[in-house]
Amino acid sequence: MELFDQISINSLSKKDLLLIIKALEYTNENTGLNDFIELRDNIVKEICFLADTTEDSFIKFLEENAN
Repeated sequence: MELFDQISINSLSKKDLLLIIKALEYTNENTGLNDFIELRDNIVKEICFLADTTEDSFIKFLEENAN
Protein backbone atom coordinates (compact mmCIF):
# COMPACT_ATOMS: atom_id res chain seq x y z
CA MET A 1 0.00 0.00 0.00
CA GLU A 2 2.91 2.38 0.42
CA LEU A 3 3.18 2.56 -3.37
CA PHE A 4 -0.01 4.61 -3.51
CA ASP A 5 1.53 7.88 -2.34
CA GLN A 6 0.68 9.33 -5.72
CA ILE A 7 -1.94 8.14 -8.13
CA SER A 8 -1.51 8.49 -11.87
CA ILE A 9 -4.27 9.18 -14.35
CA ASN A 10 -2.20 8.23 -17.37
CA SER A 11 -4.45 5.31 -18.24
CA LEU A 12 -7.73 7.27 -18.04
CA SER A 13 -9.28 8.28 -21.31
CA LYS A 14 -10.63 11.79 -21.83
CA LYS A 15 -14.11 10.28 -21.91
CA ASP A 16 -13.60 8.54 -18.56
CA LEU A 17 -12.19 11.67 -16.97
CA LEU A 18 -15.11 13.77 -18.20
CA LEU A 19 -17.53 11.11 -16.91
CA ILE A 20 -15.92 11.21 -13.46
CA ILE A 21 -16.10 15.01 -13.34
CA LYS A 22 -19.74 15.07 -14.49
CA ALA A 23 -20.69 12.26 -12.08
CA LEU A 24 -19.23 14.18 -9.14
CA GLU A 25 -21.16 17.30 -10.19
CA TYR A 26 -24.38 15.31 -10.58
CA THR A 27 -23.96 13.57 -7.25
CA ASN A 28 -23.34 16.88 -5.48
CA GLU A 29 -26.41 18.44 -7.08
CA ASN A 30 -28.64 15.50 -6.14
CA THR A 31 -27.35 14.81 -2.63
CA GLY A 32 -26.26 18.24 -1.47
CA LEU A 33 -23.07 16.72 -0.10
CA ASN A 34 -20.18 19.12 -0.65
CA ASP A 35 -17.57 16.35 -0.50
CA PHE A 36 -18.40 15.45 -4.10
CA ILE A 37 -17.98 18.94 -5.53
CA GLU A 38 -14.84 19.48 -3.46
CA LEU A 39 -13.34 16.28 -4.89
CA ARG A 40 -14.31 17.37 -8.40
CA ASP A 41 -12.78 20.80 -7.85
CA ASN A 42 -9.57 19.33 -6.43
CA ILE A 43 -9.15 16.95 -9.37
CA VAL A 44 -9.79 19.66 -11.95
CA LYS A 45 -7.61 22.20 -10.13
CA GLU A 46 -4.65 19.80 -9.99
CA ILE A 47 -4.94 18.80 -13.65
CA CYS A 48 -5.26 22.43 -14.72
CA PHE A 49 -2.16 23.30 -12.72
CA LEU A 50 -0.19 20.47 -14.33
CA ALA A 51 -1.46 21.34 -17.81
CA ASP A 52 -1.06 25.09 -17.28
CA THR A 53 -4.60 25.84 -18.42
CA THR A 54 -7.85 27.24 -17.08
CA GLU A 55 -10.73 25.13 -15.83
CA ASP A 56 -13.02 26.36 -18.60
CA SER A 57 -10.47 25.50 -21.29
CA PHE A 58 -9.83 22.08 -19.78
CA ILE A 59 -13.52 21.14 -19.51
CA LYS A 60 -14.17 22.43 -23.04
CA PHE A 61 -11.24 20.35 -24.31
CA LEU A 62 -12.62 17.22 -22.63
CA GLU A 63 -16.12 17.81 -23.97
CA GLU A 64 -14.85 18.31 -27.51
CA ASN A 65 -12.42 15.37 -27.45
CA ALA A 66 -14.14 12.72 -25.34
CA ASN A 67 -14.97 10.42 -28.24
